[in-house]
Amino acid sequence: MLHDLNALAVFALVAEEKSFRAAADRMGVTRSAVSQTIRRLEETLGIALVNRTTRSVALTEAGERLYVEAAPALRDMRVAIDAAANLRGPPRGQLTIAVSSIAESFLSGPLLAAFLEKNPGVTLHVTVTDEEFDIVAEGYDAGVRLGEVIAQDMIAVAVSGEQRQLAVASPDYLERFGTPHHPNELANRRCIGWRRAANVAPYRWEFEEEGRAFSVAVADTVTTTDMALMIKLAAAGAGISFGMEDSFRPAISRGELVPVLQDFCPRFPGFFLYYPSRRNMAPKLRALVEHLKGLRPSSRLDGV
Repeated sequence: MLHDLNALAVFALVAEEKSFRAAADRMGVTRSAVSQTIRRLEETLGIALVNRTTRSVALTEAGERLYVEAAPALRDMRVAIDAAANLRGPPRGQLTIAVSSIAESFLSGPLLAAFLEKNPGVTLHVTVTDEEFDIVAEGYDAGVRLGEVIAQDMIAVAVSGEQRQLAVASPDYLERFGTPHHPNELANRRCIGWRRAANVAPYRWEFEEEGRAFSVAVADTVTTTDMALMIKLAAAGAGISFGMEDSFRPAISRGELVPVLQDFCPRFPGFFLYYPSRRNMAPKLRALVEHLKGLRPSSRLDGV
């Protein structure tokens, strides 16, 4: 049985690398040893798993099916073995996290800096992205998103206090064009909107009135994937913009932007670190979770 598991692990590496030599280098063995292991596995199963040429390696139909079925279990076994091996020592290794670009409290710097100071054996790779994808399938340890968009089968830990979205404009713009008193007026205003990608519809501006939620499809003068550009344009008087209060707070405190329509902007649950429900959590991820749980709610909102 142990031999079969070892052979499957070798086969999975060959499938991932599409190369006997690369798989051998990762394991620290010879190419011949890898080739012999795959040959014995094929003889045991009675079917070819890999098509080999002098230039390339490709999986057969049987090989593809075996890899699809076996790879998740092998990954779980590696996680379990790594967790068991590291339980007695300090957290270590690279922690990969996909973080929403508007998670200001998490990305502000102090929160992660304090975590790294407490865990010098851990390195961080943070991908700032607003793309929606399966963090497990893409190989991430965890993600940070608004609670309302996190799948229910994930475990979530708060990394901020409550949030709200605000409409803002520069004092100069409001002096020239007047202050709107109801979100419906935005249809006739110059607006600066956000979209996740060029081929995705602009984000609809969401408000609430007397407990009833509604959205407004504004006629954007400008749309962009960059929140920083939205803030600069709004501060320069190009129009009214809409986004997370945390993103606008520095410009508001400097007097460059003024909130409008605040009575229509309710608060909602904020950002959460989320990760798959696994019994064998890697110590590096457990350390981050414990770090977040140890923060005061107010410090989560302001970034420690």
